[in-house]
Amino acid sequence: GCGWCKRLTASVFSQDDFKNWAEKNVVLLELDFPRRKALPQNIQAQNASLQQAFQVSGYPTVWVFNLNKDDATNQYTIEALGKTGYTPTAQEFITGVDQMLKK
Repeated sequence: GCGWCKRLTASVFSQDDFKNWAEKNVVLLELDFPRRKALPQNIQAQNASLQQAFQVSGYPTVWVFNLNKDDATNQYTIEALGKTGYTPTAQEFITGVDQMLKK
């Protein structure tokens, strides 16, 4: 796997500070793009379109967005608030994302 992704998990996502903050503020979704594992064709295609849609050029990429549901049409719209990558501490990560959420 991606070394920086593992570091981000260790330094941020596995920390209690992050877990407590995330529980109150965000819904987490992790997408994995394995290189060494064969994926079914439909998953490969889905990953490729997600990678393109979210302009992922490096790993880890962390997007922050609002998901809004239109009750009349039952359709969702995605409002991108910003993106970040590796941060060395949970506090730095939280501060950066909080700023995006406040916009």
